[in-house]
Order: sequence, then structure tokens, then C-alpha cells
Amino acid sequence: MARPIWSGTISFGLVSVPVRMFSATESKELRFHFLDKHDLQPIGYEKVRRDTGKHVDPDDIVRGFEVEKGRYVTLDDEDLDRLDIELTKTIDICDFVDLDEIDPIYFRKAYYLAPQEGAEKPYRLLVRALEETGKVGIAKVVIRNKQHLAALRPWNGVLVLETMYYADEVRQPEQADGKVRLQKPEVEMAKSLVENLSESFDPEKYDDTYRKELLDLLRAKAKGKALPEPEPQEEGEVVDLMSALRESVERTQKKSRPRSRAKKAS
Repeated sequence: MARPIWSGTISFGLVSVPVRMFSATESKELRFHFLDKHDLQPIGYEKVRRDTGKHVDPDDIVRGFEVEKGRYVTLDDEDLDRLDIELTKTIDICDFVDLDEIDPIYFRKAYYLAPQEGAEKPYRLLVRALEETGKVGIAKVVIRNKQHLAALRPWNGVLVLETMYYADEVRQPEQADGKVRLQKPEVEMAKSLVENLSESFDPEKYDDTYRKELLDLLRAKAKGKALPEPEPQEEGEVVDLMSALRESVERTQKKSRPRSRAKKAS
């Protein structure tokens, strides 16, 4: 069984729900090692002083914050223990909001919350209340010495805590040229293309094809097989936008017709 990365209490009003937190996702990213190209021996990295290049023993390394250029303040575990313990062990729900009010750009990482022994009933009560009201809790929680804003929501009968960026952590985008004029036929054609390509979301439908090809390439190279020649990249052609939209709509209409007939037959 996975080990919890955090344990504490969900707090809303006068209600407390003891929970444990588990990672809800895992990366499948391939990890490469740096090697000496002459004999393929792994490269290690030592902790050294920047000014002298001299090696520093791990026991002599402390944590510090630069308060001004070249001046640091150190922090140790005793300093951190002086912080409000309730702050570090509580998921404090501040408000309840509608999920569709939160733009996905604010979401960071998802965690599962499981009830601790004896807390099953208040846990289930909170899950049911969120499911039936359609609300999510906006909370604050400290994980690994950082306070996160978080959304607490039900998913498949369990509570999911989704850490979020604070408002001042989300950068404002550079505005696109607002002087470009769009013709109504172009907009309607683009909407038709979107409609033709619309489906119900099924996460099982999508997989990491680049990772698969990369693994196949690594396995082939490990076996000494001849590698395929890279395909030449075609130069991008300047095409008429309306023509490209019209052709795309026609192609997607042809693909969607068999599905619509099948639905009528059933």
C-alpha cells in the first residue's frame, strides 16, 4: 500500500475530518542519465562551494534564504517547528464555490484524501454534501514547508485535493492583435469544424505516442538494429484560411457520418 505523504485534518465550520493524503498521479516520463561519452560511465554531481569549488560535506550544509544580495538568513528544523502546528496539519476550508468558476490554469497537482480510522462517517458526509451541492471547497494547506491554495472536490466517491496557484503566481498573457477582423463565414466554418470534432471526453482514448516511439527506438538501438532514417520535414505552405477550413469541415463530416447512422440504427 502507498505511504501517505501527509496526514492531518480537514476543517470546515466546527467539523473536523482526520485524513491521510496520497499522490493521485505519477509521471511516466522517461528519465535519462548523463554519461561520459568515452566509456558511458554515469556522471555524478558533487556539492561544492561556488567561490572555491571545494567539496562540502552534507552535514555542513544548511538551508538559507537570501534577504539581500550576498546576505542570507538560515533556517533549521527547530525554526520550522516554531510555526503554528495547526497551520501545518490542517486543510482549512475557507469557502465553497462552483467548480466551473475556477479556470483550469490555477490547478497544479492532485492528491487523494482517505479517512483515518474512525473518521469514515464525517468523510462520507463531506463527500455526499459536495456531490449533491455541486460545490468544491477552497482551502489552504501546508505541504512540505509551502502553503498551497487548494480545491477540495469529490471524484468517484473519494475526496481529491487539487493544489492551486495563487492569483499573483499566474502570469498575464500577452494580448493577441485585436485589430484582426474576422469574417462571419470564417467564424461559422470554424465553429462547424469544432462541432464535427467534438466527442465525450475519454481519457483512455489518449496515450503518449512519443514515449512509445522513444522506447521502441531505445530498444532497437540496444539490440544493435538499424535505425530508421528521419523523415524530411515539409516546408509549411501558405494556404487560404477559408479554403483550409472548408476542406477540414468536409473531411470531418465524412468521418462523422457512419457514427450518426449507427446511432439511429440502435
